[in-house]
Amino acid sequence: MASTGSGLRIRGDDNLQSMLVGTVMRKIKSRTWKKQRYFKLQDDCMTIWYKSKKAGKPHSTFSVTDVEAIREGHQSEVLLSIADEFPADRCFTLVFRGRRANLDLVAESADEAQSWIRGMRKLIENLENMGEREKLDQWIGDWFRKADKNNDGRMNFKEVQDLLKMMNVDMNEHHALRLFTMADKSQSGTLEDDEFVLFYKMLTQRDDVLRVFQEYSVDGQKLSQSDLEDFLREEQLEGDDIQQHAKELIERYEPSDAAKLLNAMTFDGFLMYLGSAEGSIFNPQRRGIFQDMSQPLCHYFISSSHNTYLMEDQLRGHSSVEGYIRALCRGCRCVEVDCWDGANGEPIVYHGHTFTSKILFKDVVNAVGNYAFKVSEYPVILSIENHCSVEQQRVMAQHLNHILGDKLLKSTLDGKAPIGLPSPEDLKGKILLKAKKIGGLEESFNGMVEDSLTGEFSDEDEVTEIDEDNLHRESVRRRVRRSKQRLSKELSDCVVYCKSVHFSSFKHSRIHSKFYEVASFTESKARKHLREAVALNYQTAGEGMDLNDGLFSQNGNCGYVLKPSFMKEAEKRFDPETPQKRDGYQPVVLTIQVISGQQLPKVNIKEDSIVDPLVRVEIHGVPMDQAKQETRYIENNGFNPVWYDTLRFTIHTPELAMVRFVVEDYDKTSKNDFVGQYTLSLSCMQQGYRHIHLLSKDGTSIPPSSLFVHIRITDLE
Repeated sequence: MASTGSGLRIRGDDNLQSMLVGTVMRKIKSRTWKKQRYFKLQDDCMTIWYKSKKAGKPHSTFSVTDVEAIREGHQSEVLLSIADEFPADRCFTLVFRGRRANLDLVAESADEAQSWIRGMRKLIENLENMGEREKLDQWIGDWFRKADKNNDGRMNFKEVQDLLKMMNVDMNEHHALRLFTMADKSQSGTLEDDEFVLFYKMLTQRDDVLRVFQEYSVDGQKLSQSDLEDFLREEQLEGDDIQQHAKELIERYEPSDAAKLLNAMTFDGFLMYLGSAEGSIFNPQRRGIFQDMSQPLCHYFISSSHNTYLMEDQLRGHSSVEGYIRALCRGCRCVEVDCWDGANGEPIVYHGHTFTSKILFKDVVNAVGNYAFKVSEYPVILSIENHCSVEQQRVMAQHLNHILGDKLLKSTLDGKAPIGLPSPEDLKGKILLKAKKIGGLEESFNGMVEDSLTGEFSDEDEVTEIDEDNLHRESVRRRVRRSKQRLSKELSDCVVYCKSVHFSSFKHSRIHSKFYEVASFTESKARKHLREAVALNYQTAGEGMDLNDGLFSQNGNCGYVLKPSFMKEAEKRFDPETPQKRDGYQPVVLTIQVISGQQLPKVNIKEDSIVDPLVRVEIHGVPMDQAKQETRYIENNGFNPVWYDTLRFTIHTPELAMVRFVVEDYDKTSKNDFVGQYTLSLSCMQQGYRHIHLLSKDGTSIPPSSLFVHIRITDLE
């Protein structure tokens, strides 16, 4: 099977040629687990194959699409632990998407390491620049390789039947044989290259999209530019320079040069457009930074992480610097550091009163310093849970100052007593400390704190206790402990705009709170006070993380999203319980026609199992807007299920509404299995005919799985 169109770009690249030949490298898991493996780029230039040098050992593979980043040198905990044994220029780390563990490697030489580092980056760049046609060719090639069990470059009918099961298709043998025979133009009894492409196209024929195409095509064969303009205006509800946009779409997505010369779009081009980012449900104009970033910090929702150091379990999980790196690289702008006294005068980070492992505070600060601004230049807030003695607090302050240097905000921006918070724009490239502080910000300017080396404050500390007798049930009780804690002036001085304070009530805060004071809640407390959830464990997949990712996927994924105007006006209090009472109240009706699904992933590992998919649409927002509706389930078809089911929602506060699409495998005897999901703000939705590109449980894409829907948002009369 021919590989992708990137093949031409690969031929002249020495690094990729070297990867195709293969290299022996050490795979490192710990100081004591260091084993040689033979690594090789497959001919498809998309798959890395590796195996032990010992005969009889199975091989492993991973796709280049799974790799999120390549880190050079000692840039992981594992490689740092063996830094004395292997030089940095031979070491590199492959970071995978989602929750898959990193792959730490040591090459035989610095040149070989560079060859793989540059080669992998080139492959990732090629992928990112791939056109829609090349992506389609790639998927077809992937399926061919999966099905061609005997690797003879052709597929017999038995291999085709196995492929259909892999693809989630429940097709009777007669129909499958008919398609196979139609595609077998050479009448050889097998499918090769173009014959398999033809078979795939017949299999993936989109009657649902063809119906829309023919509705707007005057001759049923193509969309003239005028036809396409009508479609964009009437269905996609586009208003800005439609004539120019139609021209651009033909130029970008039409594969036929003959059609381009006629300023027309064939069905293939139409399908390419609807499957692209422009045809997706998420408005591309909201993908980059489009909001005003010069308002005070408190005017933004800030992407925040709780117990950032934990990679998994809250009670006995592994604490890791990697938790911080991953959260920051996903756009998180507020990370939590739970600090306790450690051995040898060095503060440590872990989940206190639990059995989670421990990491050094200075290693966390190093990681934050290195990764804070890799994906967003806007400020990072280090939220310190301080349980340390005064002596180790001084060590903390030393590490913060020494490691972060000028990145650490040590004083107000203009050196004067402020009257309000600065903006994300003002604080670009700065790291702010959120922690307890001796006195207030005002005292820092009138010299009242100068002489005191330590201060005392009342600490209301939430302590997690584990019930020793019920460890297997992971039973946890929480109790509130009030105590006096001493605070070192050195650490206190590192706190400027984010002083941690205890929260009493909203009424108390309205009267007494200062603009630089911040209160944190557990989720249960927040629900009690606000009836909505707060910060998250970035390492925990699920509905909460989906909503967080969905909210912050807009505005350049920079970790800051501007609140709606009614939440920024201090004199006007927004009550989520009665949204109809606010100024500018305009409810909307969201109508979603769930038309079809495409190539949904298998969730059951049993070979003969085929998905019975249903789609649930959830609205998350103010209490009045919380709602869920489902389509029917389609029996035994995860490949191209068709619903044409219409769901309607009335939304009273559209500015705060999140829409979550969930696909599940229906099971009448037990809980439905999760298949995929996609979540976004209602304000980021495009109307008309749109594809929803589904994400896995851990938030990574699962191409080519998608839903095809029609969206309308209208004012409620």
